[in-house]
Amino acid sequence: MGILTLLRNAFGRSRKERAAQAEGATQETAPAVTAPEPKLPSQPAAPAEPDPSEPPAQPEATPQVPEPRSESTPAPAAASTSTSTDEHDLVKAAFTNITVPKPTDPEPEPQSEAAPEPAAEPQSEAEPEPTPAPAPAPEPAPDPAPSDGDKAPQGPPAPDNESSTAGAGGNATAEGEAEATKATPPEATAPKPATTAARLRSQAPGLTTAYKAAGTALKKHGLTGTRARVHLVLDRSASMRAYFKDGSAQALAEQTLALAAHLDPEAAVHVTFFSTEVDGTGELTLTDHENKIDELHGALGRMGRTAYHAAVEAVLAHHAEHAPPGTPALVVFQTDGAPDAKTPATQSLADAAANHPNVHFSFVAFGDPENKAFDYLRKLKTGNASHFLAGETPKELTDKELYEGVLATWRP
Repeated sequence: MGILTLLRNAFGRSRKERAAQAEGATQETAPAVTAPEPKLPSQPAAPAEPDPSEPPAQPEATPQVPEPRSESTPAPAAASTSTSTDEHDLVKAAFTNITVPKPTDPEPEPQSEAAPEPAAEPQSEAEPEPTPAPAPAPEPAPDPAPSDGDKAPQGPPAPDNESSTAGAGGNATAEGEAEATKATPPEATAPKPATTAARLRSQAPGLTTAYKAAGTALKKHGLTGTRARVHLVLDRSASMRAYFKDGSAQALAEQTLALAAHLDPEAAVHVTFFSTEVDGTGELTLTDHENKIDELHGALGRMGRTAYHAAVEAVLAHHAEHAPPGTPALVVFQTDGAPDAKTPATQSLADAAANHPNVHFSFVAFGDPENKAFDYLRKLKTGNASHFLAGETPKELTDKELYEGVLATWRP
């Protein structure tokens, strides 16, 4: 059997099968234009044999249902078996454009992949082949750039790596520093004296040495940065005359002022002179303290006896009037003997402990430490008082020694 005969048989059968497929596809896809069902003639006419020299014509836009052909109709004989140029072209065109189904296969069900042969049917109606999922991009490699204006396929998200990114900002260092700052508590501000050393040097350069010694003593007892009002009480009994004359009272006043520069923001010391009663008061400041005690003492007249209670009550009244309630106070109480009236003295100190617990009386005794007069201070147990025996030459005491004695038990 020649090649052309095979082609004719293939064309006839393939057209029949394609017509059936096209009819099924037409019913399923319901195109906008439906071809009218052709009327079959009562007697099937023999199909005209195509001219071998002409290639098969392209099917029209509307699929034509071919006339049924009897299987018993013999295939027309081939006009020529020569391998002319036209036959080669026909064979080439046939095998290029026609897909011949296998004769043994049953009539295939319409497949969405095979588009109808008519050229008018758009190729887009054929079901697109499934696009294989792109392989996930390697983790360190960047996403592929999109081509032809299409978005690049997105692979699966890379696992989180908190060590290399820092959230939306991507600034791990900055956030890490911010977290470290939040997690680390701020260092406690170092306590500072109420008056700076620079201010003291500019206003009272003569107190620089005592100021440094006071700072060292405060630090030793854990009192650096403490705030308190400072009072000085000076005994003006007759036995004190020599201590005013040799400058011991003035020296104690300056040491007390240097200590107040650490404790009192105003850097001032309220001074109370007492004997039989309160003789007078005064004020020491950084700019007004030199020879101040001598001036005040000289203006107060005759010296009397030793009434502790009068001085205690005067100090408490002044402190309550000029300081907010609860403000600590350190009272440097200087004397050279025991009180003339011990009971009132003890009662006044006991009342002070009960009503003014923030006021501490630090007694500084001028005179022989073995003097029996100081037994009163040794036995005093009111809880708000302490004593320091400064000796017969208190002016010779170093600043350190004085501050150690004054601050020994004071804990506001």
